[in-house]
Order: sequence, then C-alpha cells, then structure tokens
Amino acid sequence: MGLPPLKNKARFHTVRPEGFTLVELLAATAVMGLLLSLLLPALRRARQQAQSVCCLSNLRQMTVAAANYAHVNGHRYPLAYYTIKVNQIRYYYAWDFTTSKDWGASPAAETVEPGLLWQGNTIERIQQCPSFRGDHNWLADPYTGYNYNTSYIGINETVSPINSAKITEVRSPAKTALFGDGQYSGGANKYMRAPFSNPRDASFSDPGRAAGTQGYRHLSKTNVAFCDGHSESWKLLFTNTDPLGQAQIEQYNVIHKEKLGFLSEDNGLYDLH
Repeated sequence: MGLPPLKNKARFHTVRPEGFTLVELLAATAVMGLLLSLLLPALRRARQQAQSVCCLSNLRQMTVAAANYAHVNGHRYPLAYYTIKVNQIRYYYAWDFTTSKDWGASPAAETVEPGLLWQGNTIERIQQCPSFRGDHNWLADPYTGYNYNTSYIGINETVSPINSAKITEVRSPAKTALFGDGQYSGGANKYMRAPFSNPRDASFSDPGRAAGTQGYRHLSKTNVAFCDGHSESWKLLFTNTDPLGQAQIEQYNVIHKEKLGFLSEDNGLYDLH
C-alpha cells in the first residue's frame, strides 16, 4: 500500500548572501576610478579658469583705481614707490601698500595700509592673485601676486625727475601694459620691468630685470591690464633680456611648469609709444 501524496512539497532555495561579491566591488571601483580620471582634469581646468576670471576682475579694478588717482593728481599715474623719514619713522610708499616702520621701537613697529593707487581705501585682498601661492618680496605686504609697470609708468624715487607718467603721454593705451601677474624665481616682485633698459628706468641695473617678469600661471597664460582699462589673458612669452637674466629665466622655465617671461621681445608692450 503506497504512502499518500504530500500536500506541501518542501522547496529548496539557494540563499544569496547580501551585498556585493569581491569581483563586483573590484569592477565598481575600477569604473569609479576611470570616471574620476576623466572628470578631475576637467574640474581642475574649470577651477583654474574661474581663478583666471577672478584675477582679470582684480586687474580691471586696478585700472579703474589708476584712472581715479590720475583724475585728482594732475593726470599722473601713482609713483611705483618712494620713501620718507620723519624722526624715527620711515614711510615706504608703494603703489599697492604703504608701510610705516618705527625704527626707534624695539622691535621695530610696523603697520601696513592701502597704498598710493587706492588713496587709502580699498578691499586689500584685491591685491592677491587667486592662483599665486608664493611669497612676496617687499616688507610685510599681506597680499601679493601683481606688478605695476615701473619701467615707464610708475618710475621710482631714484629717477630725476621722479614724476610718474601722465595719462596723456601714453600714445597707445590699448597696447601699453599697466598691471599684470608679477612673478620671478624668488616669488612675486610687484615692480614690472621691461626687458631692456631705457632712459626712464636708467636707475635699475640690467641684471635685475629678470625680477620684473610675468608669471604665466593661468593655463599657460599671464593676465595683463592695459592703460585703456581692458584686461586680457596673454599667451606670448619672451625671455629676451640681458644675458645673465635670460639664462636665469630659461633655467627656471626648464624646471617649473608655470613659466616666467616678458610680454614682448622688446620694450614695445611697456613703453609709452
């Protein structure tokens, strides 16, 4: 006599463990790594482009400030720098920051405030290029990264006469550099120099001109503001200058990704003509 049929047959299932297998995790990780390798360069470039736009805005504001300064100072641009000593206090007047240093105190007390360009009033951080991470080379400046055409526009106190250039002296404002991304092998020099000497800049020795170069740190370009008020990214780079300075610049450019150089092969982008 046979057994009665089972009403409920037992069913057997393969139980799958929760989560991913090792192979699946490795595959997902590989895919994420591939996506990141594709996205990161684009994100980095977008960030650098945003920093360049911010830098151009800073330079544009400087040209507006320079025009305002000239308007109330006999149509002359601000001097690049000069110094005055009153008793024990030495005042270092520069185009971007003014520093007073009390040499009678121990240690010497030092204060910094907006410079000649700003006529005592500005947001000081405008003086910081967002892409520059190096050091300044002037006293205790809190922000750095930009330079000012000292060879032809700003001049300095050692030139006679010490008057800076007049706006009306600039024959081609759209082709005469006023401010830019200052940089050299030792950091950021805020005094822009033409590659070769000239009568307006005779006090500055040729071997030192390599300190007045521009930093090509914005996607292999440097930002420049011109006397007519416009600012732009500049691609052309030249190392022509005195033999010692040229060798120094070219040696630096071989080692570093961000290059240094002058805006033109002669003084054409710096002079008043």
